[in-house]
Amino acid sequence: MLLNGKVAIITGASRGIGKSIAQEFIRQGAKVAFTYRSSEEKARALEAELSANGGEVKGFQSDAAQMVEAEKLVSDVIEAFGTVDIVVNNAGITDDTLLMRMSEDQWDRVIDVNLKSCFALTKAVLRTMLKARSGSIINVSSVVGVQGNAGQANYSASKAGILGFTKSVALELGSRNIRCNAIAPGFIETEMTAALDETTVQGWRDAIPLKRGGKPEDVANLCVFLASDMSSYITGQTICVDGGMITA
Repeated sequence: MLLNGKVAIITGASRGIGKSIAQEFIRQGAKVAFTYRSSEEKARALEAELSANGGEVKGFQSDAAQMVEAEKLVSDVIEAFGTVDIVVNNAGITDDTLLMRMSEDQWDRVIDVNLKSCFALTKAVLRTMLKARSGSIINVSSVVGVQGNAGQANYSASKAGILGFTKSVALELGSRNIRCNAIAPGFIETEMTAALDETTVQGWRDAIPLKRGGKPEDVANLCVFLASDMSSYITGQTICVDGGMITA
């Protein structure tokens, strides 16, 4: 197992891509702490699912964008599991509209949840990783952060900010054997995309060279690789999981 004995924090893991990452980490032998904001029922169901075959997992209700809560989360995870080896900053939201209609609150909320959360949790875990002189930080961005998208100025800005943050963290911490990479998913079929009309979905598929959407497992598999020693010489990179949407 690629992550045997490692302790991972995954934010926003009660559904979608985050849930798939938690499932795959457990399969690979990691101990998993995951966060959720409101759905206690889904969180407890995920705990039960992942622990059914002996996996060590615990859900924590936490607002990833709040520094105080990020610090408490890290403290609670260390108390429960002893350390933190891996962080996956996955928590994210959308609140789409054209820029001329976008409110300040829509801008601030998306930036806080998507970008500030990466800062808060990464900063909160640094003391532990620096002491261990080891760690893997994985930030979930988006192809929209690479190329932009009309009607998503706030989301695109937050996801582009993650890419710059990732490179800076990699440069700062590489000498301490702490790696930081970003994943940029494309059109991944989740509960969120299931709500889209078929015409919109087909339009996405037609624009993808592989002519299909991705699965959450496609992102989770890359997460396992970046969290494991198999990627020990990879840091500061953005890897697209997009079926070829972005080729340059």
